[in-house]
Amino acid sequence: MPFKIGYRTLKTAVGAGLAVAIAQAMHLDFYGSAAIITVLCISVTRRDSIKVSWARLVACVIGMAISGFLFKWIGYHPWTLALIIIVFIPIVVKLKMNAGIATSSVIILHLYTVGGISTALIINELLLVVIGIGVALLMNLYMPNNDLALRNYHKEIEEHFKTILHELSVYLRYGESSWDGKEIPETVDLLQKGKNLAMRNIQNQILRYEDQYYYYFKMREKQFEILERLMPHVSKITSTFEQNETVADFLDQLSKSVSPANRVPYFLDRIISMKKGFEEMPLPTSREEFEVRSSLLYIMHELEEYLHIKDRLWNHADKKKL
Repeated sequence: MPFKIGYRTLKTAVGAGLAVAIAQAMHLDFYGSAAIITVLCISVTRRDSIKVSWARLVACVIGMAISGFLFKWIGYHPWTLALIIIVFIPIVVKLKMNAGIATSSVIILHLYTVGGISTALIINELLLVVIGIGVALLMNLYMPNNDLALRNYHKEIEEHFKTILHELSVYLRYGESSWDGKEIPETVDLLQKGKNLAMRNIQNQILRYEDQYYYYFKMREKQFEILERLMPHVSKITSTFEQNETVADFLDQLSKSVSPANRVPYFLDRIISMKKGFEEMPLPTSREEFEVRSSLLYIMHELEEYLHIKDRLWNHADKKKL
């Protein structure tokens, strides 16, 4: 496996060096700790970085307040340090600031090492925290653009949907198919990866909480669940009747129209027309024809829901074409 340096590693290295340079230029004591704080605060997404940074800042203030009081009251002893941690951690956990425990521990140890509390020391520690957090937030302003990867997932998923719908139409038409079904597990994997990447995109937006790609992947995920439910019903149809051709034609046309463009009303009208056609047909003349027709009606019902899912989610997403 080739040696590779990721963008996050590079940001962390640059941020750590910058934090130390700033702290050292300001002649702060324990200036190396600014780098530690920066490393701890650089996260996968911008939103997570802000959340973690806030937790570390609050936890550090709480840690300094508790340790300052207990060190002055009991003295600078190892058991005092243990008592501080016993008191400090439950408070931070209760406030859901767990991310700040490690950073605060570093600050508390500084106070213990110096062996005395002073205004200058408190300012020194606060500046270390502010520099470390500030540099981390600055580094996290850069996040890689995921649009190309999202577009690729989008394109591959649509191609898989086209194949699946087409192969279902082939089976309905001929009662057999040479399709190996490899698109099924591949689609599951693509949907999960696409949705995760779209969610990361959302987490990288500070003010925006929605993403068109996320809506798209959620829509396809729900539609894919319906396609999975359809497969056993399609596979058990081994006899071909006139109705098979009707539904097969519909599936074939649907496969050629897989896209974000909203053609739902057209296909819903087709399904209503097909159902009326089924109702006007003579009654089945055999048990086999009755079972096939029942399965086809169920398939049409599921395809109707397949279309409604797209209509509902696309209305929510303002029907924006990706």
